[in-house]
Amino acid sequence: MAEAETFPSLIDRCWILTGPTASGKSAIALALAEQLDAEILSLDSMAIYREMDVGTAKPPLEDRQRVPHHLIDLIDPTEEFSVAAFLQHAHAAVDRLEAAGRTPLFVGGTPLYLKAIIRGFDPGPPADWEFRRNVAADLERWGPAALRQRLFQVDPLSAHRLHPHDTRRMTRALEVAYLTGVPLSHRQMQFEQRLPAEHCRVFATRWPRPTLHQRINDRVAGMFAAGLVEETRGLLARHGELSRTAAQAVGYREVIEHLHDARSLPQTIEAEQAHTRQLARRQETWFRSLGEIRGLTMPARFVPEALARQLLDLPQAAPRPDSRNR
Repeated sequence: MAEAETFPSLIDRCWILTGPTASGKSAIALALAEQLDAEILSLDSMAIYREMDVGTAKPPLEDRQRVPHHLIDLIDPTEEFSVAAFLQHAHAAVDRLEAAGRTPLFVGGTPLYLKAIIRGFDPGPPADWEFRRNVAADLERWGPAALRQRLFQVDPLSAHRLHPHDTRRMTRALEVAYLTGVPLSHRQMQFEQRLPAEHCRVFATRWPRPTLHQRINDRVAGMFAAGLVEETRGLLARHGELSRTAAQAVGYREVIEHLHDARSLPQTIEAEQAHTRQLARRQETWFRSLGEIRGLTMPARFVPEALARQLLDLPQAAPRPDSRNR
């Protein structure tokens, strides 16, 4: 079975601005892009979907005219999309920008996309559906504890690392070991190495928790005022059913439940605000695990141009010579 392409790190070829949802990344990125003569590449796993604009807080047309944006509106909302597919688009976009003498600036908060850009990514072999069906049958018969014990026998590092009830990732780890003869944890070791933060141009916005929560609440309320319910109703009317990933996205999932009479509109808004705050906490946990990231503390007065200048004024060490091909 043919191996999928392995993607090297892009950390020495670009700037990266990340942070939790509703943290002001887009506004800072516009100012930074203009000062860098850069173009923006989205690091948002939901912005890849066409027609999903309000619920993804997709950059408006005037921002895209101000600074060119890439990796937005790549697929229809009925399609699935993998990290490997994203990286194929991302590497091609970086190549095009460099050839044109432009600076790539990645902006967004999807943690797995971010880590793959920073450290590289090994997607492993394609799925073996017969193997997965057999594992699913065993799982139904014996339960997740037996699946985890089986994984301990072939890949103890992955078994320790994964949650005991994360059956999807345990199945994938078993599958990779079965297809390649090499434990998934061993394949991934090269992608766990990190560069010192001072050698990287990777920054994350940081807000006090109460302030970020208020920004999230305000953004969610603004999405509903801007027509999120109508947008979701239109998506369902045109497509019947969204892809599993699109339908489970925070923002759309709650509205779909509302349209199926699961909640009132006020309850839906509150649920989406709560789920978005939870998403932000998960994002921040990911960012803390990536030592390449330097924090950008948000001041009481949010002025994107000043924050962009602050980033440019930070000391920049040259990337290590081996950083691209780790």
